Amino acid sequence: MSLNDILLHVDTYPDATPPEAIEGAVGFVRLIGGRVSALAVGVRFPVQSNRVADYLIGLSSMAVDEQAKSLANGQASLAAFTAQARDAGVLGQALFETVEYYAVADHVAGRARTRDLCLVPLGGPLDGQAEVATSAVFGSGRPVLVYRGGLPAAKLGLVVVAWDGSRCAARALADALPILARAGEVRVLTVINEKPAAVAGLAAEAVRHLKAHGVDAVAEEVDGKGASIGESLEAYLAKTLPDILVMGAYGRSRLQEFILGGATEYMLHAPRVPLFLSH
Repeated sequence: MSLNDILLHVDTYPDATPPEAIEGAVGFVRLIGGRVSALAVGVRFPVQSNRVADYLIGLSSMAVDEQAKSLANGQASLAAFTAQARDAGVLGQALFETVEYYAVADHVAGRARTRDLCLVPLGGPLDGQAEVATSAVFGSGRPVLVYRGGLPAAKLGLVVVAWDGSRCAARALADALPILARAGEVRVLTVINEKPAAVAGLAAEAVRHLKAHGVDAVAEEVDGKGASIGESLEAYLAKTLPDILVMGAYGRSRLQEFILGGATEYMLHAPRVPLFLSH
């Protein structure tokens, strides 16, 4: 299956998604094929009338101003996206939708359910994009590509698949096949001595499966003894600098006191390379 129908989340508040992140998404979609739609979600602040707060700090007026800022950011970003995506021949839709501020992440996850892939550019630590990415990964049922910069646009070189033989890793492997088929090099990486199931030779079946789909992959192993899985992956990425890391995402729902898996949490905190995540 090709990734023909891609969604890009465009942040509108408190700051707009940087122009280079939009440009990177458009270039990446042009590289892998398909079309991309941008979703800018404007925020609402449901402020109940409060005479004291309005008198002291102008609370209602502040809410109106912040909503207007979100609207302006979204409109400007969508205009830039539309021009770039049209020029690149990958334009899908330019969508602007408004929800309450605390519902943005869940709204994006819902919209991603009918897309082949959701792109989520990360910004600063306070912009809420990590929460959007997390909600999309665990709430959409579709793969999510999280990036802070450096999405490949001219060519797709090395792609690494983190493999521990789990269900989540298998899901990520299957979801990423259209990207793996376009990569110049594919490595299936197992961190051994980190958990009982992650043993030497574990990746052989994954490599066989990829070759059955025309992907000439190789297995690679690193010793994770004495380090966390996140630290082992980070050290490997620092050495190899792949274009994309594919990995399964682990976690439970918010109703079950949502806890990210160690590797997922570590990599989302400050991703060195774009992360293709599936759950």
